[in-house]
Amino acid sequence: MKIFLVSILFIANIHFSYAQTNHLVSFSDPSQLWGNGIERVIEEAYRQYFITRIIDGRIMNIRLPFAENHERSVLLNHTWEFYGGGKAGPEVLWPVIEEILNSEDFEKYIDALSSGRERVFIFDIPGQTWSYSTDLFDIARMKAGSYRGLPHRPYVLTSGKGALESDVYNYLYCIGHVGIDCSGFVWHMLNYIGRQGGIDLGTLLRSAIGAPRGADPAYYAGTSFFNTRNRELIAVDDQIAALRPADIILFRDQNGGMAHSAIIQSIDFQKGVIRYLQCTDEAPLLERGVHESFIHFNPENPDVSLKDLSLNWTQKRFAPFPGEKDSPFSDDGERFRAFSEYGGGRVVRIRVLEPIIEQIN
Repeated sequence: MKIFLVSILFIANIHFSYAQTNHLVSFSDPSQLWGNGIERVIEEAYRQYFITRIIDGRIMNIRLPFAENHERSVLLNHTWEFYGGGKAGPEVLWPVIEEILNSEDFEKYIDALSSGRERVFIFDIPGQTWSYSTDLFDIARMKAGSYRGLPHRPYVLTSGKGALESDVYNYLYCIGHVGIDCSGFVWHMLNYIGRQGGIDLGTLLRSAIGAPRGADPAYYAGTSFFNTRNRELIAVDDQIAALRPADIILFRDQNGGMAHSAIIQSIDFQKGVIRYLQCTDEAPLLERGVHESFIHFNPENPDVSLKDLSLNWTQKRFAPFPGEKDSPFSDDGERFRAFSEYGGGRVVRIRVLEPIIEQIN
């Protein structure tokens, strides 16, 4: 079996190098869809989180996986780290992923998925190994909804008819330990915006983030930074009319802190659609990792809060692996409204980026 990296624009030519593909090259220039303002810049940054490959004879868009879920180690005496701690950017992670996808073990995994027989794959996350069962009782249990996996040992039922994008994701997450967490994703998106204006967020915000001298600030840019009430952040009214592209949507946890972050890419006041980008694995199977999400609102009433029940947050939330315990929230809207005793979700923006965004626009 051979696996080729494919440029979307030049799909007939498989001799392009990794650098030449520039990750995800669109069928059209981003400016054709988003103009030349900040929406285009955010879209350019977003496309760096995807590559296109032919795997097992299928063209697949591979997205950067989510990298977190430390609660999966609850039954163990030790934890495991994702490459780069979930904070490495796409320019660091894609070469690592390329090596994984070209490895002998990944080739064996793909072959095992193409056996023609149903199998239950068992992933040992801390051990970075996989196995499978063809036992009819194991298969029947999975079909009946009797999930036997553990947080650190997910079980996945496969058809034997070849690899799917979700299967590649499972391998990269469970075996490769590669991906980016939600705040790492938002940080790199914001840093990309800053670079368009000639600034480096890590240099400017090092002390606010709490990064030691000589350390990469990206590794310290967690949700705690976005939740910090300091002069580097501007609290934004969550009324839709007050929102702008590059604003950060924050979701609380049960203790009142911020547990998840996403970035707004565009707000269409004519059609009533907000597009925001995030990285999480509590999503539909093919959307786990970096993906786009939408909020629909009445364009005649843009003064409503993001917490208003009239809004339609289309992003549904599911367990990372089918059979695991479902997310406590049915969709992102429910999650944003949650923990109202602490005020629910909030929106902030990075102060130092304001003149950069104005310049871009």
